[in-house]
Amino acid sequence: MSITKEKVLEALRYVEEPDLKKDLVTLNMIEDIRIDGKHVSFSVILTTPACPLKSLIERACVNAIVHYVDAEAKVTVNMTSRTTTGRESDDLLLPGVKNIVAIASGKGGVGKSTVAANLAVALAKKGAKVGLIDADIYGPSQHIMFGLENEHIYVNERDGKSFMLPIEKYGVKILSIGFLVDPEKAIPWRGPMASKALRQLFSDAEWGELDYMLIDLPPGTGDIHLTLVSAVPLTGAVVVSTPQHVALADAKKGINMFQLPAVNVPVLGLVENMAYFTPAELPENKYYIFGKDGCRKLAEKMNVPFLGQIPLVQSIREGGDSGLPAVMEEGSPTAMAFTEIADATARQVSIRNATGAPTKKVEAAAY
Repeated sequence: MSITKEKVLEALRYVEEPDLKKDLVTLNMIEDIRIDGKHVSFSVILTTPACPLKSLIERACVNAIVHYVDAEAKVTVNMTSRTTTGRESDDLLLPGVKNIVAIASGKGGVGKSTVAANLAVALAKKGAKVGLIDADIYGPSQHIMFGLENEHIYVNERDGKSFMLPIEKYGVKILSIGFLVDPEKAIPWRGPMASKALRQLFSDAEWGELDYMLIDLPPGTGDIHLTLVSAVPLTGAVVVSTPQHVALADAKKGINMFQLPAVNVPVLGLVENMAYFTPAELPENKYYIFGKDGCRKLAEKMNVPFLGQIPLVQSIREGGDSGLPAVMEEGSPTAMAFTEIADATARQVSIRNATGAPTKKVEAAAY
């Protein structure tokens, strides 16, 4: 019996996308089917280049063709991706950005900016187009973490208006207020001035096409957070905490802020930073200095995804100080941890886009 396109599609209906719980044909993820005798080839369009289940889906496709179509079939699967978006097409601000993700924390000192920097680089290493805005107006740090302390912003003139050009490093486009102010001086801005500065990082810059824009927010739940949710349509938020009780109490407040009815931003998940300490000379040992599994338990209690744990490792601090994010250290346990969290975040973005209502700006003026 000859192999036909119809038989191939029917077989691939038995292959389910693990996160979206629907088959690949229903999800319109199969394209470019080609048949030449016993040779079958087609493309599977994943929802993100950071998909950690790529090899699993590929094997399932091959097995489906061999099992349901022809045991002698020679199957070639082209695994590619097209990042999904939940944004409405009439959004005027950042029209080329598919997903905007806030990286937040309830309190300072939990490593939120470190997680944001490494998450951005990890996504870029997977092949995604990534931007990073340092929205911690009073305490910017991304220019330091990327080794860009002495860089200056260039401007492009278009239609009589000036647009900032983000600086690109490690595959990530970056804008930080740290590029624009004297590093030796404090920033004595009142709330409205800080909010205006944040809006300009969105509206007065040429970001181009991005799969993910990450926003490194200041700690807490203040003016900048409300400015953000009312300025751009957030895909969701990632909350970072350490596992001790005092940090978790503030992380809970951060989650609650995004879940307020007037804000209603999906929490994509919770990241536990400084989860445990492993001495270099005892790589099998884990010491839970700040408590064990605090974020995992909070995530279960608040019914939000748990994205993973980052250990307390000296190289992470050194990478942040030297401008070389720890995820760049190929093969290290730290790089693997950040990569797994990037994969989990990308998966949650895909699930949110497939199952949630379109993202939109919110009216947060009442708060």
